[in-house]
Order: sequence, then C-alpha cells, then structure tokens
Amino acid sequence: MPYIVKRIICFLAGIAIESFGIALITKSNLGTSPISSLAWVTTLRFPQISFGVTTFVMNVLFVVVELMLLRRDFQPIQYLQLAVTFWFASTLDVSMNLLVWFSPDTWWEQGIGLLLGCTILALGICMEVAPGLIMVPGEGVVNALVIVTKARFGTLKVCFDVLLIIIAGILSFVFFGGIRGLGIGTIVAAIITGQIVNVINRYCRFVPAKEPVAACA
Repeated sequence: MPYIVKRIICFLAGIAIESFGIALITKSNLGTSPISSLAWVTTLRFPQISFGVTTFVMNVLFVVVELMLLRRDFQPIQYLQLAVTFWFASTLDVSMNLLVWFSPDTWWEQGIGLLLGCTILALGICMEVAPGLIMVPGEGVVNALVIVTKARFGTLKVCFDVLLIIIAGILSFVFFGGIRGLGIGTIVAAIITGQIVNVINRYCRFVPAKEPVAACA
C-alpha cells in the first residue's frame, strides 16, 4: 500500500473517531465539547436540523474567516478543509444515531460517558494530527490567527475555545432564556482532552507524516 494512502486512512479514521467522541460527550448530558458548542446549541433550538449539518455550516464559516484573515496567503490546498468538514459532519450524524439509545440520568453514568468520550476524542485527535495532511477548520482558523498575530498557537487555541463557549452561552440565553447544551462537561472536555492527547502520544505511535526508514541488516 502506498504510504500516502496509509496517511489518508489514518487521518480519515481519526476524524471519524473524533466525531464519535464528541457524540458520546454530548449524549452524556453534561454539555458538549467547546469546538461543537455553537453547533449543538443551534441544533437544540432547531431540532429538525441535525448536529452534523450545523457542525458543517459552522466549519464552513471557520474557513471563510481563514480566507478573510489570510487573503492571498490562503493556500488553495486548504479548500480541502471543506471536504474534511463534510466527512466529519457525516460521521458525527452517524455517531449520534448509533448512540441514540444512550441517555444517562445518573451522575456516575454521565461521568463515565464524559470521560470515555474525552478519551475517544483525544485518540481521534492523535490519529488526525499524526499524518500531517491538512488541518480541520477549527484548527485552521486558529492557525490563521497565529499567522496574523504572531501569537502562540496554544494560547490562541484556548482563547478561541473560550470565545466559542461564550458565544454559545449568549446564543443559548437568546434561544431559551438560560443555559442549554453547555455544562460542566464542556469545561472538563476543554481541560482534560489535551492532557489525554499527551498521554496517548507518549505511549502510542500512529502513521507519521514521513515514512520511517527501514533499518539495514
């Protein structure tokens, strides 16, 4: 199998796993992940529109923001983010349908669902990033901000996630007069997912961007 095919398979599998992790976090009824907060609140207000569709629209808006920030510096290959977004949105809807039976009402069931969802999300992120192919829009827009502002990626990523949560909270008040779709799970996911990614990367190796050179006998 050509090495580029292995990278693509790892990348697409990682995104599908990410979507399942986000779906599990969301179905745990403690809030959704920060990057999905706006899309989830919108879906709660308009239940006839699926979580995947609102996520797709939100990520398209992220790409538009990238275009506005980078203008001529926006690389044409980055339009592939739209194809990636379509795959992510599709697998997210599939994941939500697979978990339609999961609706925990006790704190320990919700907590287990949340922690398991964060772990699955972290695994997907590791698999998505390792092949070094293309950024998903949620990271692409942060990277565009890094290019424009020269600030650290990690710092801007945290700020961006917090901004999304704030906007989603405001939107929730507009739609429902209170907080819906957000909760302690949103905060926990924001805090621990990156730490789990570090642990997984420490002990696991996925398909890297460059093919390992075979040792000579």
